[in-house]
Amino acid sequence: MSFDTSNGTKGARQPSAGRLMRYLNNWAAKRIRKSGKFVGGMDALVLTTIGRNSGAERSTPVGYFPGKDGSWLIVASAAGAPKNPAWYYNIAANPDKVRIEVAGREVAVVAEQLHDVEREEAWQQITAAAPRFAQYQQKTDRELPIIRLVSRSA
Repeated sequence: MSFDTSNGTKGARQPSAGRLMRYLNNWAAKRIRKSGKFVGGMDALVLTTIGRNSGAERSTPVGYFPGKDGSWLIVASAAGAPKNPAWYYNIAANPDKVRIEVAGREVAVVAEQLHDVEREEAWQQITAAAPRFAQYQQKTDRELPIIRLVSRSA
């Protein structure tokens, strides 16, 4: 499936990408590697992508939801910002060069964006488990992309 969600025109303020954000992301990644959880108890993983322009590895802490057949579902919400997060574009450019760290192990995955009925089913699951994602959707005019991560060894 294609990665085809364009940026919106309205939404919440996007977090700035300065030193503080890098520090917080690094702190969150360390916590996730230890416990598998974000602050607040949400299941989380460390997503590693290849920068679409730089070619450098980029790691980002991301909440996830269990998908069918042992996959992981992540939402490119950016907390309801008008723009997709940078990692969305990195995945779109290199969907077969993605890794995650989850439950104390590193897993090579292939990423695919969900569409139509599959997206709607996943969205219902996600918003039932974490209603704040429905609030993020209300803040922006873009459809929040849902990405399924499937182990390459599966």
